[in-house]
Amino acid sequence: MTATTEIIDFKVETPDGATLHAFKEGHGQPLLLVSGLSGTAAFWKDIAATLSRSFQVIRFDQRGIGASTRGEAPCDMELLARDSLAVLNAAGIERAVVLGHSTGGCIAQKIAKLAPERVDGLILSASWLAPGRFLNALFGARLAILEADPYAYAAISVLSGYQPRWIEQNWHIYDAALEAAPVSEHARTVTRERLNALLAFDGSADIGSLPMPILILGTRDDIVVPVYHQEALAAALPGCRRAIMETGGHLFPVSRPDAFTATVAEWIGEL
Repeated sequence: MTATTEIIDFKVETPDGATLHAFKEGHGQPLLLVSGLSGTAAFWKDIAATLSRSFQVIRFDQRGIGASTRGEAPCDMELLARDSLAVLNAAGIERAVVLGHSTGGCIAQKIAKLAPERVDGLILSASWLAPGRFLNALFGARLAILEADPYAYAAISVLSGYQPRWIEQNWHIYDAALEAAPVSEHARTVTRERLNALLAFDGSADIGSLPMPILILGTRDDIVVPVYHQEALAAALPGCRRAIMETGGHLFPVSRPDAFTATVAEWIGEL
């Protein structure tokens, strides 16, 4: 019987008045997990349980999401990166491997540029360097859907995030997404500003000068952030390692957790 790792929750106060709810578990090399557009610590719950057997894992609800409050500052990727660094500070961690998935990968790029001395390694999962026409059109359409029907927004997010066969067999994920749809004015406002921050992001400036080891993860059947975005990241980051799975969809940390955690653990172990 495997012993359960203790989960310690803590709160982080930001200069503009946000309170971030964070968790840490495990021991060893610190690993900060930064979630995507949903912004929840819960996205990583099962992944953290596995990785905490080997690493000290930190995850958190991003501002305005879950148990974290919004604060007053305008939301952009740099603010979200500074929040992430504040979480590390509150956890008493000077240096960590930073793993960001999807929008979290954009935040992770900002972290690496703001404080490269604090990043032992950078993992960019299903992320991108600059959005391009496809992502601009996709997330622009999702923004319009959000305004018209928050339930349809939640449905599209799930249906495009997983392989059809997988979501058919795991329909509770769809039901849970509709229960958590951004129906309230607060939830719609937070989701809207995160979508706008995503659309405004362009990480191409000075990306090639990042000094830390970098791993790029993706899947070939991702229809949200197509694999050519990971290929563009790899081309802009000489010396990085790339691990592309054939299947898994956009949210492959959930649909392919064993392959995801094994790849991450092996790469961190080699640092």
